[in-house]
Amino acid sequence: MAILSVRDVHTFYGKKIHALKGVSLEVGAGEIVALIGNNGAGKTTLLKTVAGLLKPDKGTIDYDGAAIHGQASCTIMKRGLSLVPEGRKIFPRLTVFENLEMGAYKRNDELGPDLEKVYALFPVLGKRRTQLGGTLSGGEQQMLAMGRALMGRPRLLMLDEPSMGLAPVIVDRIFEVIVEINKAGTPILLIEQNARKALKVASRGYVLETGEIVLADTAAALLGNTRVQNAYLGVA
Repeated sequence: MAILSVRDVHTFYGKKIHALKGVSLEVGAGEIVALIGNNGAGKTTLLKTVAGLLKPDKGTIDYDGAAIHGQASCTIMKRGLSLVPEGRKIFPRLTVFENLEMGAYKRNDELGPDLEKVYALFPVLGKRRTQLGGTLSGGEQQMLAMGRALMGRPRLLMLDEPSMGLAPVIVDRIFEVIVEINKAGTPILLIEQNARKALKVASRGYVLETGEIVLADTAAALLGNTRVQNAYLGVA
């Protein structure tokens, strides 16, 4: 059963820039679904459209059995859909702990158990809980952005370029955590420039080019696809 179903979505910037051109995709319960494509293909636009930060001009978006297209982003987020944006967007003048608290702003229950889960996934955040977010390294800020999203107990987690600009050892850890989060029961829609790593952890994948889905298959099949290899995996 799909927790997210996007059908024939068109999104424009203004009247002239047709960013998404009839995009359709699904994320099933328990899945990691990878969306790959070059810069400017429309990947971030799609996540923003699903999250309510942009309104689709045409098409439908169903999440958890209900239509959400056209709804305000705060309404969508309250229903358990969390987005970790490109560039992390943490609060640099708040401490690590305060950033994590912000991820749970809609909750009125005890935060302790979920804080401990985040600190278990990212031990460095526990050590730096009183440190200002803006003083963290890029990798630590990415961990904080993911931890903040998890504090909302998401039923669907969307990640936009989580490995961008990070050292290889940190990238490896980020992907290990993505798998751990998924195994704990959270489906994930993953946008990632590192197509090989994304497809290795995903069950299925889509290829987006100039606003259109041009390929959709199992992750294993996409890894073996000559077109994908030549365009995104660096295989001649």
